[in-house]
Amino acid sequence: MLPAIFSLSTTDITPDEAALFAKAQPVGFILFARNIVDPNQLCALTARLRDCVGRDCPILIDQEGGRVARLKPPHWPEFLPFDHFGKLYTSDPAAAIAALRDSTRGIAAVLRDVGINVDCSPVLDVRFEGAHDIIGDRSFGYDPKLVATLGDVVCREFLANGITPILKHAPGHGRAMADSHHELPTVDIAPDDLDHTDFYPFAAISKQDYAPQTWMMTAHILYPQIDPRLPATLSKPVMEGVVRNRIGYPGVIIGDDMDMKALDSYGDIVSRSVDTLNAGCDLVLNCWGKIEDMKALAAGLPPLGDSSVKRLAESGFGQYALAS
Repeated sequence: MLPAIFSLSTTDITPDEAALFAKAQPVGFILFARNIVDPNQLCALTARLRDCVGRDCPILIDQEGGRVARLKPPHWPEFLPFDHFGKLYTSDPAAAIAALRDSTRGIAAVLRDVGINVDCSPVLDVRFEGAHDIIGDRSFGYDPKLVATLGDVVCREFLANGITPILKHAPGHGRAMADSHHELPTVDIAPDDLDHTDFYPFAAISKQDYAPQTWMMTAHILYPQIDPRLPATLSKPVMEGVVRNRIGYPGVIIGDDMDMKALDSYGDIVSRSVDTLNAGCDLVLNCWGKIEDMKALAAGLPPLGDSSVKRLAESGFGQYALAS
């Protein structure tokens, strides 16, 4: 089993992709707007992806609500951004929680109906004044405790409705002054201060009894007071020292897209992916559907490790125990 999540170039699986997926056996797949036409097409596509690998594999999507939504009208309902629920919570907590539960159940039903079982949500990044808007209204708000409380609601509702949530972007992207899709942000703050802000929502969710059933996605951010050389995704002091030990996260960690510009200075896509796994991530994410990149990853990555097999099983994907 390959410790990677692969992607597709178009709305169907090409013959080259089908052959690669069957041979390489990536853990799962992620879908984007370029892969989606309508519900019938998407149902058929998710079924074919599972046929390719011969398993009920994880199929991921970004469906947060608001501006980050791959499934959109007219075929699917529009869902509100997390910022809406955070603002409502400050005036009426009970109404905010009830509305967020309804929204999360609605998203879960939409995803289940088309064969998607993992959502890259909730966003647990705390919002900061003056930061880059790449997070912005995708965050529940500026109060770490509020973010943790509402993130907990999303996790519980997803898990109760058959969807694996992915907590993102650990250990916190909200205060970054740059968009890691385009450049490497730096957060030069002491860990003791981050404990009470950026790290807080991730630590709060990590303490919940359901935490092993979730996944977590990394942030491509440099924390020079933790590791002056490597961004979080590639850094053992961040992934093991902070995310596993300081935050206490027990579940599957997936490195965000290996093709983002923030990682351009850290080797080719294979070497940075290997470094991500060595840093302590369980899986790497490849989002652009580039067949040559996926072939290179299939040839260059080690097999899924035993500890990752165990974490996948605890998150509900126990068939990987057979592939260790």
